[in-house]
Amino acid sequence: MAGRITFTIIKPGAVQNEHIGPILGKIAEAGFHIAGMKMVQLSRNEAQNFYCIHEDKPFFGELVEFMVSGPIVVALLEKDNAVEDFRKLIGSTDPKKAEPGTIRHMFAQSIQANAVHGSDSDENAIKESEYFFAGYEKFYKDKGGCLQGSMQ
Repeated sequence: MAGRITFTIIKPGAVQNEHIGPILGKIAEAGFHIAGMKMVQLSRNEAQNFYCIHEDKPFFGELVEFMVSGPIVVALLEKDNAVEDFRKLIGSTDPKKAEPGTIRHMFAQSIQANAVHGSDSDENAIKESEYFFAGYEKFYKDKGGCLQGSMQ
């Protein structure tokens, strides 16, 4: 399914500010199918493991603190050219530099308190979705409309 899926997190600030509905609306308007979604509360260990690629960066501790500060919504999204199209939809990490109308421009509080995470590659979309979703929670639509998923 490479190229057809991406992964997102609606982060604690956006959840707390009740932006889940508007963000999901923008995602749907952009033609994404929500193939899996749930609200979770990350433990410190889970947040550290998910963002371990950044553990040597100065913002790592602050990022982990933010991600454990409240519930998040994780979602598996499906669409042709999913990663690239979603990156355009969410905009620059810095909401001040994000294009008007992008999710981060509209809903992020700051770089540190960003509204959403989006996978940066097809490979990471798969890895990140597998971090949060078991096989039975993921379903993909094929061109014929038949749901396909792994039933592990």
